[in-house]
Amino acid sequence: MGSILLAVGAAIAYIIAYNTYGKFLARKIFNLDETARTPAVDLNDNMDYVPTKKDVLFGHHFTSIAGTGPIVGPAIGIIWGWVPALIWVVFGSILMGAVHDFGSIVISLRNQGKSVGDIAASLISPRVRLMFLSIIFIILLMVIAIFCLVISVLFKLFPQAVLSIWMQIPISIWLGHVIYTKKRESKLYVWGALLLMYISVIAGAWLPFSIETILPFNPVVSWTVILLIYAFIASTLPVWRLLQPRDYINGYQLLVAMGLLAAGVIFAHPVIVAPALNLNPEGAPPIFPFLFITIACGALSGFHSLVGSGTTAKQMSNESHAKVIGYGGMLMEGMLAIFALIAVGAGIGLAAGHGELSGVEAWTKHYASWGAAQGLGSKVSAFVTGSANMLTFLGISFTVGTAIMGVFVASFAGTTLDTATRLQRYVIAELSASMNIKFFTGKYAATGLAVVSAGLLALWDGEGKGGLLLWPLFGASNQLLGTLALLVITVYLAKNKKPVFITLIPFLFMLVVTGWAMLYQLKGFIDKGQIHLLTIDSLIIILEVWMIVEAVLAMRKYKKSKS
Repeated sequence: MGSILLAVGAAIAYIIAYNTYGKFLARKIFNLDETARTPAVDLNDNMDYVPTKKDVLFGHHFTSIAGTGPIVGPAIGIIWGWVPALIWVVFGSILMGAVHDFGSIVISLRNQGKSVGDIAASLISPRVRLMFLSIIFIILLMVIAIFCLVISVLFKLFPQAVLSIWMQIPISIWLGHVIYTKKRESKLYVWGALLLMYISVIAGAWLPFSIETILPFNPVVSWTVILLIYAFIASTLPVWRLLQPRDYINGYQLLVAMGLLAAGVIFAHPVIVAPALNLNPEGAPPIFPFLFITIACGALSGFHSLVGSGTTAKQMSNESHAKVIGYGGMLMEGMLAIFALIAVGAGIGLAAGHGELSGVEAWTKHYASWGAAQGLGSKVSAFVTGSANMLTFLGISFTVGTAIMGVFVASFAGTTLDTATRLQRYVIAELSASMNIKFFTGKYAATGLAVVSAGLLALWDGEGKGGLLLWPLFGASNQLLGTLALLVITVYLAKNKKPVFITLIPFLFMLVVTGWAMLYQLKGFIDKGQIHLLTIDSLIIILEVWMIVEAVLAMRKYKKSKS
C-alpha cells in the first residue's frame, strides 16, 4: 500500500469524525455552553488557574499529551503489522481516545478544575478518591523518572538536539514576557520565537554537545539531576512564565514538523515495507491484548486524563474550547501517530540514512525481534531516520533533517516531563489535604517531594535507569488509568441523565484488554521472581476491582433516582 493513500485516508477520517461525532458529543452529550464561567476565570490566581487563548492552550495541551508516546508506541506496535496498528490508531482515537480526553476536560471544567481522581470522590465515593490518586501518584512517579532517562537517551542519540532544546527556555521566557507582561499578542512575536528556535536547530546540527565533555560522571545521571532541578523550577513558575509560551512554540513546531512530514510523504511517496500482518514476532507477547497496551498515545492513553483535568481545564477561558482542544487535540495526535507509522514502516526503507541498506532489509534491522523492537533508542532512531530519509526528498540534508526531528521528539519529551511534575505536585497536594498533612499542600514542598521521589527511583541503580525497575508496569497501568477515567465519565453521564454508551462501551473494551494484560504480566512476574513488580501489579488489580464495584453501586444509585 502507498504511504500517500494511508496518510490521506487517515486525515479524511479524522476530519469527518471531528465534524460529525465530535459535534454530536459537544452538543448532545456534554452540552458545551460558551456562556458558562470556567474555573480559569472564577479561580484565576495567575499561577495555575490562568484564562488562556484557545490556540495557546491547544499548543500546551497537545505537546503535553503527546511527548514521545505517539512516536514510540506505534514504532513498537508496528511489529505486529501495519494494518492492526493503523486500525487501532484511527478507530481507537476517534471512538475512544478523543472521547476520553474530551470527557476528562469537561468534567473537570464543571468541578473547579479538579483532577479526575479528585472528582471520583464526589461522583463515586470518598474511598475511591484515595485509591485513584494513589494509582495516579505511582504512574506519575514512573513517568517523571523514565522521561529523565528518555531525554538523556535522546541527548546521547542526537547530541545535535541539545543546544536547541535548552535554547527554547530563554526564548519561551522572552515570549511569555512579551505576551503577558508587555501585552503584545501579535503573531509576529510567535513566528520570531519559532525562527530563533530553528536557527538554534541548524546551529545545533553543526555544534553537537555531549555532557561528558564537561562533567566526568555517567551522562544519564548528570542529565537526570539537571533535568530534575529544571523540572522543579519550571513546575513552580506561573504557567504563563514558561510552560505556556514554550508549549505554544512547540505547537507551531508541531505544525512545521507535520507539514514537513506530509510534504516528505508526497515527494518521497515511500512504499510500505513493513508487513501488513505479523502475528508471531520472535519473542513478542500476543497481539491481543498487547497491541492496545503498547500503542497508547495516538489511540487512547490514561495520561491524557491527567493533563486534561489537571492543567488544561485550569487554563480554559471558554467551555466551548473543549471540543477543539480535547477531541481535536486527540485526533491531531492520532495523525502524528500515522506519520510515525509511515516513517518506521515506509520511510525507513529509503536508503538515505542507511547507505546501501534499504527496503525490507532496512526495516528488519530494527524489527528482527521483540527485544530489538522494544529498545527506546532503536525506536526513536527508527522514526528519526525514516523521517529524515523522507526530508531528503525536499532538499533537506540528512544531517539537518535528523536535527529537526531529534529536536521535535526531545521537545515533546521535555514538555511531558514538565507537565508530569506539575501534575504530581497537584496529586501530592490533594493527597496531603485528604490526610490533613498541611506541609505538603504548598507548591514548593509538594514539588520537592515529586522531584525527590522520582529522583530516588531514577538513581536507584546509580546509573539513572532505576525507573526501568517499574517500567514493565507502565503500559498496562497507564491504560488502566484511561479505563478508570472512562468509568468516572460514565458515572458523570449517568448522574446527569445522559446516554452512557458513549463511554461505557470503550470502558468495557479497555477493561478487558488492560485486565488481561495485567494478569498476563502477573504470571510473568511470578515466573521471573520479580517480587516488587508482582506486589505492585497485584495491588493495582485489587484497587481496580474495588473502584469498579464502588462505581457500579454509584450508578445503581443514580439509576434509582432517575426512576
